[in-house]
Amino acid sequence: MSTQAVPTSPGQLRRVAVASAIGTTIEWYDYFIYSTAAALVFGKLFFTTLSPASGTLASFATLGVGFLARPVGGILWGHFGDRAGRKAMLVLSLLVMGVATVGVGLLPTYSAIGVWAPILLVVLRLLQGLSAGGEWGGAALMAVEHAPEGRRGRYGAFSQIGVPAGLILAQLVFFVLGKSLTDAQFASWGWRVPFLVSIVLVGVGLVIRLRIEESPVFASLRESAARSRRPIVDVFRERPRALLVASGSFIANTAIGYIFLAYLLSYGTSVLKIDRTTLLVVVIVGSVTWLVSILVTAAWSDRVGRKPVYLWGSVLLVVWPIPFFLLVDTRQAVWLIVAVVVLNIGLGATYGPQSALFAELFEPRYRYSGASFSYAVGAVLGGGFAPLIATALQTSTGTSFSVSLYLVGVAVLSLVAVIFIPRE
Repeated sequence: MSTQAVPTSPGQLRRVAVASAIGTTIEWYDYFIYSTAAALVFGKLFFTTLSPASGTLASFATLGVGFLARPVGGILWGHFGDRAGRKAMLVLSLLVMGVATVGVGLLPTYSAIGVWAPILLVVLRLLQGLSAGGEWGGAALMAVEHAPEGRRGRYGAFSQIGVPAGLILAQLVFFVLGKSLTDAQFASWGWRVPFLVSIVLVGVGLVIRLRIEESPVFASLRESAARSRRPIVDVFRERPRALLVASGSFIANTAIGYIFLAYLLSYGTSVLKIDRTTLLVVVIVGSVTWLVSILVTAAWSDRVGRKPVYLWGSVLLVVWPIPFFLLVDTRQAVWLIVAVVVLNIGLGATYGPQSALFAELFEPRYRYSGASFSYAVGAVLGGGFAPLIATALQTSTGTSFSVSLYLVGVAVLSLVAVIFIPRE
């Protein structure tokens, strides 16, 4: 399935790569500061009538609610991305995410407006999920569809590194706040700062995205009048296996990824009583590993194919959850770092080649719809409620081993899906 229509100039390739990386970094920064705040403070501020454990569960439930909006966002952005163009949807998705994120930063807490506080929090979280459902597909396709033949994995990785880069940026902001503010100041107003800073980042992202050209593949579709009238219907009718394989391959990555980026902070601070600053440093180290692993494995997939790289990463995600929690439970910083470094190598191998793989699974006329929907469904089934499930399992059993077994189970599901990926 061709992903290249006409050659793209080196200058335009660089602009698209930068736009994909910076735009998705900002988008996911917005998404991850919510995840971090949900783990650290939302339970106390928006669910004050509940016990600490129940408040944490409710906070993680709002995190999952955003995932439920992702397939809707995937269908919505995918339809217009296949009909009106990739670029317009990238700009719109960034705007929606920015408005929702700043809204969270301005939202009164339960003590100020009562039950309206958690209700409005859920509404804003739904908007974030709606935006994220279409953001990835547009950024990934812009990078891959501009890429030269034989380098799709490498260029597609620029949209993928936005996830760990956004996480690093989010954790650095929280780290600085944690060092600068007392716990009382952070709980009172400090947690709002990362959300309000988003308005500046979104402005930068919009300027960058408005300067890039439309995907040459979509431009060719538009000129030849080959666009699908009902892209989501066509992809379900013509590529049901591709949808299943793509969605299934992403379940483990997003489930284990959200255990790393959201649940680990909550579990480490509330159960293991590890210093919050120490955990933020550990998460940053793991995120850097994830970013490097994405770049390396994406380039590797251009040489050996997407499937072998995915298989290697998927096997690692099956075998590592049990050692991961055994190391985390030592409470020792050095073993925590070993745990997250190895985990994030597996995450990178099952995420780095994803843009190229999903683009190659679907025909250009419904590629945005197919890729976005698969990504969103995999995220819902895997990461949507992973921190909530992990919290419930640990609370009910009193041990992290139950969480490890849960992660092994979802990793096996994804491994089966990867086995059925067709070879290029």
